[in-house]
Amino acid sequence: MNSRELYRDPVNGKLGGVCAGLANYFGLEVWVVRILVISAGLLGGGFLIVLAYVALMLMLEKQPYQYQQTVKSQREHTLKSKPWEQGQAADALLNTLNEDLNKVEKRVRNMEAYVTSEAFNVNREFKKL
Repeated sequence: MNSRELYRDPVNGKLGGVCAGLANYFGLEVWVVRILVISAGLLGGGFLIVLAYVALMLMLEKQPYQYQQTVKSQREHTLKSKPWEQGQAADALLNTLNEDLNKVEKRVRNMEAYVTSEAFNVNREFKKL
């Protein structure tokens, strides 16, 4: 799936998920997009902003579940270098990566335990028959 698709994100959204969808599309934090929309509305474009928001809410599709997982995965494994970018701070990213590596290590240990067990040898001999 292309990472630059525009969808509504009602899971992370407040009203219709338009700001959250725009944030995912542009790679920004949701609070930045919300501040920009509210500021534009207060600085003279109130009716146009409301009209555009409602139009986008009606035209954009909801995010598919796979796309939500892709965005979540990208956000969890991305280093945030500026406060308005999506991602994690360095210490949070290191913790996430450490957890992922611990899961992989556990799976490798289980695989090694099986391969060195007697059950593996028995199963291999049965497959040869």
